Amino acid sequence: MDSYRTLGAEMVEDLVVAAATAASLGAVYVTAAARVVKQYERGLVFRLGRLRQKVREPGLILIVPGVDRLRKVNMQIVTLPIPAQEGITRDNVTVRVDAVVYFKVVDPADAIIRVEDYRFAVSQMAQTSLRSIIGKSELDDLLSNREKLNQGLELMIDSPAVEWGVTIDRVEIKDVSLPETMKRSMARQAEADRERRARVINADAELQASKKLAEAAGVMSQQPAALQLRLLQTVVAVAAEKNSTLVLPFPVELLRFLERAQQQYPQEQPSRPDRSDRSDRSDRSDRADQSDQPEGSEGPQLPLAPEQLAQLARLAQLTAPAEPELEREREPEPEAQDQPHT
Repeated sequence: MDSYRTLGAEMVEDLVVAAATAASLGAVYVTAAARVVKQYERGLVFRLGRLRQKVREPGLILIVPGVDRLRKVNMQIVTLPIPAQEGITRDNVTVRVDAVVYFKVVDPADAIIRVEDYRFAVSQMAQTSLRSIIGKSELDDLLSNREKLNQGLELMIDSPAVEWGVTIDRVEIKDVSLPETMKRSMARQAEADRERRARVINADAELQASKKLAEAAGVMSQQPAALQLRLLQTVVAVAAEKNSTLVLPFPVELLRFLERAQQQYPQEQPSRPDRSDRSDRSDRSDRADQSDQPEGSEGPQLPLAPEQLAQLARLAQLTAPAEPELEREREPEPEAQDQPHT
């Protein structure tokens, strides 16, 4: 009996050890085979390099360790910035344009099998399409008509991306960098345009003001007292400010009276000789005065004082004897007679 008991106890122990071993092996297997796929992911199982047809949904899945390989694919929208691309527009302007692409994977199998790296492929395609768009567009379109360019860029990227299991959600051009010379030219153009608008508005305002002033003048012409009241209001407005301006109202009726008098004055005054006749008479009188003066005298003779007359007489006595000598010196010497040649 004791032998049977010992044998049963050993068998129980062996069973417990086997069960524990199996449980531990099962736990190891489950740990090695269990995979978790998140809600925004899809799983692809490759068994010995061959893709299983079924796409694994989010949750806990089991694979054969060492035989199967799980590849997870993100199904979220990916934001991919495009580096700034430099190009020449259709109107020969050098610009740098950068953009951003929003895309997502719609077919995990095609995204993994048909292309090696779908992110890199979409990035290169976006850069190439952006340079192509720059060359086909003008500068004004890049600056003002971006919606149309965004749609064209989206179509150019989406066409090859469909075969990769990727769809382009949207494409946006972020910034357009211009050369400094072009910026200055555009600033001058904008300034000139604003100045033109300001001048047009100012001219329109002047036109409207002139029309209103003409209407006001018509009303005031019917009521002369209104003009006097307006003048008094202007004087009050000027005097209200602290300034050193002195305003003297001048009656308009007096100005009109002076204007009428000036129009009548040329008709009443006697006729005067022409300026040419007066100049001829003055020339004749000057010639007569010059003929009356003695030779050697210049200009009109002025009366001299007695002292000045005495001084002139003394000077005449001193210079009288010297005059014959001066005349002798001025006489030319007789020419020497030619001697006959022997």
